[in-house]
Amino acid sequence: MTELKDAHPFTDTRLDVVPLAGYIGAEISGVDLRGPLEASVVEQIRSALHRHKVVFFRDQQIGHAEQVAFARLFGKVTPAHPHEDNPPEGFPEIFPIDSRRYEASLGRKRTSYDNSWHTDVTALVNPPAASILRAHILPPYGGDTTWTNLVAAYENLPKDLRNFVDQLDIKHQFNARAAEGSQRDRKVREANLVAWHPAVRVHPVTGERALFVSPGFTRGAREIRGFSPSQSERILALLWEEATRTEYTVRFRWAPGSVAFWDNRATAHLAISDAGHLDHDRVLYRVTLEGDVPKGVDGRESELVSGQPFYGS
Repeated sequence: MTELKDAHPFTDTRLDVVPLAGYIGAEISGVDLRGPLEASVVEQIRSALHRHKVVFFRDQQIGHAEQVAFARLFGKVTPAHPHEDNPPEGFPEIFPIDSRRYEASLGRKRTSYDNSWHTDVTALVNPPAASILRAHILPPYGGDTTWTNLVAAYENLPKDLRNFVDQLDIKHQFNARAAEGSQRDRKVREANLVAWHPAVRVHPVTGERALFVSPGFTRGAREIRGFSPSQSERILALLWEEATRTEYTVRFRWAPGSVAFWDNRATAHLAISDAGHLDHDRVLYRVTLEGDVPKGVDGRESELVSGQPFYGS
């Protein structure tokens, strides 16, 4: 168990941070996210996030307003999603991950909108810096989420492979997952998001290098600058495999009052699709923090192809 109090000797609030897996994930206790939170507590959470990449809170009695207020302690909160047109009334920052909505738009019940490994909205030129997800309605079993540590994935590559990947740029694009001809389908196609990102991004706070391949947003284009489609396919397959190796992951079992907070610049995640066939609803609510434009190891920045940067307030 890691205790962060020693780093903040002038506060009486002690947060217990318990690592959950060898490379990623920790559970934080001793804090009520309804706030208000002392500045030192916010810094303890921020420090734990940078160290463990994703942190979890249990038994939190918060709603939309408290979730947004908590997120604002860590940065600018973006609108719900570049293509979201129906957030909860009065809360444009909230993105519902709601099996009932997917059933209505896709004609089948799903655990999540995207059931592939991905880093949130990397088709943007400035993907969200972090995401905060709150459980609301859960199936009695199934519907877990898994995260992977992209810093560990990069650091454990052979040196020559790291040097090769450092130079690559990969195209990320948003793919419609809505019924053809629906309002969402039209909105996605009219303002499609596409960006080139370095395959390795440098974290703007920690300086760590992360393997930035986001399968959910790179499988559609399957394009690496300077390589043929077949060459790109083979290189990407290798990088996707390395990024999602089991030893770099942590699996989280949701429960009422659970909250997950992850660094979108150092992780990818997967909503495990084992609950859609059970005919149980699964509803969670996400907010995201405004991100920076990624930079590669040589300082080169991501490039916008289509769409607009995504800013918060």
